[in-house]
Amino acid sequence: MRFDVLVVLGFVVWTRGVLAIGQAPCVAFKSSSTTFPIVDVGKKATPILVSQDDWPGVQRAASDFAEDIQRVTGVKPALTNVTLSSNSSIAFESTSSRVIIVGTLGKSSLIEEVVNRTGLDVSGVRGQWEAFVAREVKNPIEGVGSAYVIVGADKRGTIFGMYDHSEQFGVSPWYWWADVPTTQHTELHVTSSGCSHGSPSVKYRGIFLNDEQPALTNWAMKEFTNGTGAALTGSPFMSAFYTRLFELLLRMKANYLWPAQWSSAFNVDDSLNQPLADLYGIVMGTSHEEPMMRSIPVEWGLFGNGAWDYTTNSDFIYNFWINGTERAKPYESLYTIGMRGNGDLPLSESINVALLEKIVSDQRQIFGQVFNGTDVTTIPQVWALYQEVQGYYEDGMRVPDDVTLLWTDDTWGNIRRFPLISERNRTGGAGVYYHFDLVGPPRDYKWITTYEQMSLAIARKADRIWIVNVGDLKPYELDTEFFITMGWDASVWTPYNLDGFVSSWAKREFDLPDGDSEEVAGIIANLTRFTARRKPELLNSTTYSFTNYREADNALAELKTISDSSTRIYDGLSSEKKAAFFQLVQHPVQATYVLANMWMSSGINNLRASQARISANTFADQVEDLFEQDFALETQYHQLLNGKWDHMMDQTHVMYYYWQQPMANTMPPVVRVQAKKQALPGPMRISPEGSLAAWQLPGIGRTLSGITPWPRGGDEQNFTAGTGPSVEYDFFTFNTVGNKGTVNIVTYLSPTWNANGQDRPVAFAVQIDSQAPQTNHFFPLSAPGSSPAAWNGYDGFVANSIITTNNAFTVPPGAHTLKIWMVEPTVIVQKIVINTGGVRASYLGPPESLRM
Repeated sequence: MRFDVLVVLGFVVWTRGVLAIGQAPCVAFKSSSTTFPIVDVGKKATPILVSQDDWPGVQRAASDFAEDIQRVTGVKPALTNVTLSSNSSIAFESTSSRVIIVGTLGKSSLIEEVVNRTGLDVSGVRGQWEAFVAREVKNPIEGVGSAYVIVGADKRGTIFGMYDHSEQFGVSPWYWWADVPTTQHTELHVTSSGCSHGSPSVKYRGIFLNDEQPALTNWAMKEFTNGTGAALTGSPFMSAFYTRLFELLLRMKANYLWPAQWSSAFNVDDSLNQPLADLYGIVMGTSHEEPMMRSIPVEWGLFGNGAWDYTTNSDFIYNFWINGTERAKPYESLYTIGMRGNGDLPLSESINVALLEKIVSDQRQIFGQVFNGTDVTTIPQVWALYQEVQGYYEDGMRVPDDVTLLWTDDTWGNIRRFPLISERNRTGGAGVYYHFDLVGPPRDYKWITTYEQMSLAIARKADRIWIVNVGDLKPYELDTEFFITMGWDASVWTPYNLDGFVSSWAKREFDLPDGDSEEVAGIIANLTRFTARRKPELLNSTTYSFTNYREADNALAELKTISDSSTRIYDGLSSEKKAAFFQLVQHPVQATYVLANMWMSSGINNLRASQARISANTFADQVEDLFEQDFALETQYHQLLNGKWDHMMDQTHVMYYYWQQPMANTMPPVVRVQAKKQALPGPMRISPEGSLAAWQLPGIGRTLSGITPWPRGGDEQNFTAGTGPSVEYDFFTFNTVGNKGTVNIVTYLSPTWNANGQDRPVAFAVQIDSQAPQTNHFFPLSAPGSSPAAWNGYDGFVANSIITTNNAFTVPPGAHTLKIWMVEPTVIVQKIVINTGGVRASYLGPPESLRM
C-alpha cells in the first residue's frame, strides 16, 4: 500500500515535560535521583569543557550550545577550551565539582582521557558516521567528581549531539528563521543515562536553494548586504547569509547543500563561503547541471571561453573543471559528475553515450591528477539522473560503481525510478533528488507546500543521498524539517505514528496545550488535503464545479473552517508567539483560503454574467475585495518584526498561464452586467455533464472573450468533426440577393502550436444546421523545431495574436444554427464573423452584433 503524506507529519515523544521530535528523550525540567543538572534550582550553570585540539566546528557549536542553555534558563554556562597537560591534567577556573564535557573521538585528547579513565563504552559509535553517545560519568578528570559527556564519532556526530540536546531543551531549529520563541524554565537537567544515536539512515541529507528569485534574493539583499551584493555577480548569498543557513542545517541534522545558483556562484561570490561551510561541517556540492564544483552558467559566463561543448572545446572545459576541483580539494565536498547543457538544458542531440562516458572518464582522470594518487573511488561523487540523463542511463551509459546514482522525481513529487534489485549492491549506492519547488512546465511548483513521503526510497536502498529543492526555503519550513528528520532516522516513522508530528511540532514551536496542538495538526492535514487536489497556483475559475454536487461550495466551506480554526488559535496567542505562528500556520492557511475564494468568486461571476444576471456584479466586487486581501496578507508578512522578512513573499501566484511565473499578480477577470440592458448576443449552450464542456474565457484575446474546451487538465481526447463537444449560436439571415446564399464563416483563433504532435495537428470544425461539418487544420506545417513562415515577423500570427480561417456555406434566408465542434484540444476561439457580404477591412474585425 502506498501512503501519501504531508512532509509535516511525523512522530514525537514527550517525557517529564521534555519534547524530542523523533528522538529518544534525555532532558527534564525538574531534578531527580537520576538526573544531572545543567542549570540547577539555584540558577547555577554547569560549565562546559571542550578540548583545544578538537575540530574548530565543534568549538563553534559548543558556543551555540551554551547560548541555547541561556535561551532556556537565562543563565549562560562558562565555556572553556582546555588543553590536556603531559600528566593528563587540565587547568581551568571553576568552583563546580561537575562539568559538561563535549568532544570527538580520535580528535579530542580530553575525550580520550575521559574514556580511558572511566571506561565509558563508546564501541557503539566509534568508527560510525555522525553517531554520538551522551551520559554521566564519575571522576572523568582529575579534580572533577562527575561530568555529563557528549561524545561524537566524528565532527558532525559531536555537533549533532549538542544540537539534539538543544532541541530537547526547547530551542527550535527555526528560532531565527521563523522567529520561534523559546519557553523559559527555571532549571534544566539531563538524565544520567543520557541519550545516543547511531549512524543516520541516509548518509547525505541536504537542500538545494533554487528558483531563489525574486523572494529569497530580494530578502537576502536587504538583510545581509548594503544593496550591492557580490562584486562579480551582485549576489547577496555571501558568508553572512550562509552563516545563518549552515547553523539551521546542522540544527535539523542536515549535512549537505547545493547553494543558490541562478545568479550566484558560491565560491566566487565570497572567498569565505567554502571555508565557512567546512568550518561548520557542511558538505558542499553543486546541482545536477554543475559538474566538478563549478557554477553553471554563472562561472562559465564569467570565466568560460568558447562553447560549452565537449566535442569542440574539451581542452578548455577540462581545465575549467581542474580549477574547480583544485579549489574544492581542501574541503569536504561531494562532486557532481557528467555534463548537461548550459542553463539547465539537455546537451545537443549530437551527444552520444560514448562521448558522455568519455566525459566521466576525463573527470575521473582529473580527480587522480588533483588528489595526487588518492584512490579515486574514495572521493565522493554523484551522477544525477535528471530528465534526459536518465535516458542516457536507460540507453546503456554506465559510470564507475563507486559513483552514487541520484534518481529524481518528475519535479512534481513522483520519483521516476528506484534502484532495481540488480542495482542495489553498487558501492556508491543510490539517492534521490526531490522537489518541493520547481521552475519548469507546466507552471512553477511554488508558494504553498505539498509533499509525498520517502519511505519507498529507504525500502529500495536509495539512501546514500537525499537532496530536496526547497526554492526560497520559506515557506517550506515544516516540509524541509521532516524531509531531513526522516533521512536522519527513517526507522522511527511508520504509517501508524505519522499523525502526531504536527501536534508535537506545535507543542515545540508554540508551547500549545494538547487540544490546540492537535487542532493545528488537523488544520495542516486538512489544508494538505485541499492543496493536494490542485496546487494553489494552478487554481482557476473553473477548477471546481458550480453546478454539480455543490462541489465549489463544499470546498470553500472546508477552507473557511480551517481558516476560522487557525485564526482562533492565532488570536489567542501571546504577542511573542504570533510572528512564528503567522509564518508557519496562519499565512499559509489564510493565503490559500483567500486565493481559492477569489478564483471561485471569479467563476461564479463569469457563470452569472453569461446568464445576464445582475448578481454577477456582487461577485465581481467580491473578487476585487479578495484580491486586496491577498495583497494585505503579503504586506502583513513583509512587515513582521519591523520588516525582517520583507520580500520573502514576493513570489507571484495569481494568473499563471504557462510554466514561468507571471511578473506580477493579476486579478482574475470578472464581467459586469449592466442593468436594464439586453444580454449580449451569442447564447452559448454548454454541453451537459458527462462530456467536455466549452467555457468562456473572459478577457482573453483581442476583443471581449474567447471559448475553448475546458477543463484543460486531462484534455487529451480528440474527436472527428461532429462527434465531440460543441457550442451553438443562433442567427437569422434576411437577404441573399447580393451573395446568392453564400455565407462565409470567419473564425478568429489564438495562435496555437501542434502541442499534441505533428500527427495530431490542432483542429476544429464549423457546421451550419445539418450540413456536413468542415474541419480546419489552421497551424501551418513546419519542420520540427522551426516556426512556419507566417508565424513570426511584424505581421505574423504572433505579432497579431490571431489566426483566421474561412468556411463557406450555402444557406437560404431564415433561422439557422452555427456550431463550432471540438476536434483537437487547446484551440481558443476569440471571435466568429458570419459574413453575408459587405464586411469592410479592419484590424479587429467587425464589432459584436446586437441581440434581437
